[in-house]
Amino acid sequence: MKVSYYPGCSLHGTAKEYDQSVKAVSSALGIDLAEVEDWSCCGATSAHSTNFKLSVALPARNLVLIESAGDKEVMVPCAACFNRFKSAQHHLAHDDRLKAEMDGIIGRPYQGTVTVKHPIGLFHDDVGMDTIAQKVVKRLTGLKPVSYYGCLLVRPPEVCQFENYENPCMLDEILGALGAEVKQWSFKTDCCGGSLTISRTDVVRNLVDRLMTMAREAGANCVVTACPVCMANLDTRAGENVKLPVFYFTELMALAMGVPGPADWFKLHMVDPTPLMSGLGLI
Repeated sequence: MKVSYYPGCSLHGTAKEYDQSVKAVSSALGIDLAEVEDWSCCGATSAHSTNFKLSVALPARNLVLIESAGDKEVMVPCAACFNRFKSAQHHLAHDDRLKAEMDGIIGRPYQGTVTVKHPIGLFHDDVGMDTIAQKVVKRLTGLKPVSYYGCLLVRPPEVCQFENYENPCMLDEILGALGAEVKQWSFKTDCCGGSLTISRTDVVRNLVDRLMTMAREAGANCVVTACPVCMANLDTRAGENVKLPVFYFTELMALAMGVPGPADWFKLHMVDPTPLMSGLGLI
């Protein structure tokens, strides 16, 4: 399976362990990722709050590049990038005047032929749960995660069209296939504060502490996410008494599948997951 790959800015910087683990897991699952040539920032998180047309033009330019390469699908791991790509597609599909203006700005016509996919959906639906389960060589016995999607993968539901926006379950099923004991909680899609982490750190700390407290009450010993902003907030803003290790879901997939890299990626986390994982005999 060949899929176009849009890493976005975070995965080439603060979330490089996400980038590396996505690539490693994709390769192990037989997915050939081709990074979009000459890709540019999608505008998250600020373009849509400063200039609507810019917020459409930036992701649309990348979509046009993918179309020009002849690709039909693009994997977008960052939740914010995924949201901006889907939002641009939504606006361009429902506003002919805007589309004509974007074509002029970009310099090439937007065709709307590319399907934007997040790796959770691509792994779950396209690769399939049976294949994932067959790839497991080290079951994550003793790991008790809660799945945390955050806001941007599922909202607005008519735009993202990702999964049940109140109670998404694909990530739960993936983690369960790895042997983890997934804990149920009602905070899967609650907000972590997003980019307010700089301007209103107090707000983000309160939100993150609430999430961590609820995860602990659910019986979790870690939190699993698929969003670089969520990862940054959960991993750096939790109070000392409530913090838990936080993982990108692809790091755990790689670990369970025997793919090299997890031990190095874990060193990049602010909350050291080594005591938990070594205590469980997983590393």
